[in-house]
Amino acid sequence: MILEQYSSAIVGGLLIGLSASLMLLFNGKIAGVSGIFWRSITKHNDGSFLFILGLPIGAWLFHTLSGQAVPAPDGSFVMAALGGILVGIGVKVGSGCTSGHGVCGISRLSKRSIVATGVFMATGILTVFVMRQLLS
Repeated sequence: MILEQYSSAIVGGLLIGLSASLMLLFNGKIAGVSGIFWRSITKHNDGSFLFILGLPIGAWLFHTLSGQAVPAPDGSFVMAALGGILVGIGVKVGSGCTSGHGVCGISRLSKRSIVATGVFMATGILTVFVMRQLLS
């Protein structure tokens, strides 16, 4: 029963790990989405844009094949834009994003990535607490 309930999360996690491993093996690059996004803007010939293009295509393909509805946005465009700006600042300050540090860095036992992921998690927990308990 539990396996059925979390099967899509398990498969998704396995696919993320597989894709990160393949990217490191074949390209020698870390599968950090912020770094890949930056490379897709600044280095037009390295194929990074294909990874970025694959993110929405993969989500579309999942929803098309599984028949699950696409979740409706919850919140305003302004809050989403503000969140994106804050995440962008955090990515620059933290020298990477959650996928780079959390998936790839921890698996390589990078001390910097372990600390960064701990800070990401603590900040996320604190933000949810403030939003739900203090501002609602």
